[in-house]
Amino acid sequence: MHEFDIIKKYFSNLSLGNKNSLNLNDDVFFDKKKKLVISVDTYVYKSHFFDFKKPHLVIKKILRSSISDLICKGVKPKYYFISGSGNKKTFTKLNLNRISFSLKQEQKKFGIYLSGGDTVFSNKLSFTITSVGFSDNIIFRNNAKINDDIYVSGNLGDSHTGLKILKKDILLSKHLSKYFVRKYYLPELHLDLTKKLHNFVNTSIDISDGLFADLDKLINKQNLSYKIHLADVPISKKLKDMLLEKKLKKIDFISRGDDYQILFTASKKKARIIKRTFKSLGIKVSKIGKICSSNQKSQIIDEKGNKTNIKNKGYLHKF
Repeated sequence: MHEFDIIKKYFSNLSLGNKNSLNLNDDVFFDKKKKLVISVDTYVYKSHFFDFKKPHLVIKKILRSSISDLICKGVKPKYYFISGSGNKKTFTKLNLNRISFSLKQEQKKFGIYLSGGDTVFSNKLSFTITSVGFSDNIIFRNNAKINDDIYVSGNLGDSHTGLKILKKDILLSKHLSKYFVRKYYLPELHLDLTKKLHNFVNTSIDISDGLFADLDKLINKQNLSYKIHLADVPISKKLKDMLLEKKLKKIDFISRGDDYQILFTASKKKARIIKRTFKSLGIKVSKIGKICSSNQKSQIIDEKGNKTNIKNKGYLHKF
């Protein structure tokens, strides 16, 4: 079974009668009456982060990926709780000092505060972060409309390139390697957008598992499909040049996740306000496709205008 099968079979019934759980089919818990928004994520060594040689960067990546769940819902994160399991080899005084200093930097950058947590001795290194925010409303999953345009913020694929460099699957110059590895550890979050998204977004999700995997999740309870144009999916110039040099496929890099950009749909009528809003904030935004009816299957159109298939849509926990 994969993670969604487990949730559906063993845990969904436990949330019945609790509308705030959003049927366990969203990134957050939302109590509208109390204006409370909560997200919980667990990160395990080797599954979610490649190594622990740079704990100060690993902890930043983990924290940013957690608060990203709130940001893509149009909610500004306020508090976080962190629990960690490790041993004397991973939780050394040096590592703990580096983690503490990094968290202090992130708190200042995003205006968030550590509010609790837990520490456990274990030979398996892991972290669990609970992020908390407050809002009158959120942008729900499964609220796309037929003929909605599909947008994504920023660029995709740089993070996965950084991971491949760390794994030594790709060899690049020191300068380029530093750029991509930094993108892997420090995803760019658009905190300024939280106040603006409600003005034009119908539904949204952050890209954590991969563009197509997360797009499937975005509309998984709706009788809809999508049409994506690969040529319109944004990548950085550095990644474009690298793909050309190494003769690699764009689709293999933009679909592997860890980007933490915002994937959203909006009415065609909102095109002007979207362009104006993102330009005013200095944030890149790209229209990459549209939402279609369920009468046709979801389509991915390659750079030559032909339909293409993808074997690996993104990351999926299998048990």
